[in-house]
This record gives sequence, structure tokens and C-alpha cells, in this order.
Amino acid sequence: MFGYWNDEEKTNDILGQDGWLRTGDQFTLEEDGSGQVVGRLKDLIIRGGENVFPKEIEEFLTTHPNILEACVVGTKHKRLGEEVCACARMKPQSNLTLEDMVTFCKGKLAYFKFPTRMEIFDSFPRTAGGKIQKLKLQEMLSERNF
Repeated sequence: MFGYWNDEEKTNDILGQDGWLRTGDQFTLEEDGSGQVVGRLKDLIIRGGENVFPKEIEEFLTTHPNILEACVVGTKHKRLGEEVCACARMKPQSNLTLEDMVTFCKGKLAYFKFPTRMEIFDSFPRTAGGKIQKLKLQEMLSERNF
């Protein structure tokens, strides 16, 4: 990429001085040369000094038999800075509590990645392309009295 058309400021934001394109993806590189995208930097949740990538938790939560779709976002917390909030669309006639979700996470996720808040949705706000709009979801959560 050479840059954004007639937008030097945006170009400088995304292209480093070294010419590399900054995609915003967080990537881990293993010693054997393999790698994996673990999340988006803008989605990163910092909970009590620990970095939490929502993608890992979302992928894990969707393995629960009662969850159709999961989206994880950070919400404000007085002491920790942010807390992990799991938003889920459930299968019909499913009943899942936060305690059930925490039990499901035990032994499979690091403790600081456990959701400390859970919200159930019938549908998520989406872009025209079908991606969940996490910023709109966070706005919706902040409007709820918690």
C-alpha cells in the first residue's frame, strides 16, 4: 500500500517510518516459524494490568452448547480499569447464568480472562457486511444501569 488517496495524516497513522503497514492485528510468532492472529489491538481489554484479547474468549464461549454467538467487550470498572463482559445470543429455551459461564471457563481459560459480567441479546448491532459493531455494543451496555 502506498497510502490513502489525498490523506497524508491517515497514511502516516497506518504506515510506519519503516514502510510497514500497521493493520491493527495482534500476532504471535512461535519459535518454529508458525504464527497466529490473536486479536485486534483496538479490541484489547486491559483488566487490572492484564491484557485480554476478546477473540480467544469469544471462540471458547461459542463451544458452549447453549451459546449461538458470543461477543466479548471491555466495560468500565472502578478498580480494575476494565472488566470482561460476555455478550451472548442463546439457543432457544436455553438458560445460562454468569456462574454457569464461569464454571465452564474454569481450567480452560486463565482466571483474569473469565467474564465478570454477562449480557444476553436477541441480536447484535452489525455493519452492512455483517460484522458485530463492538463500539455500538459497548454504548448499549453503558446505557444499562450497572
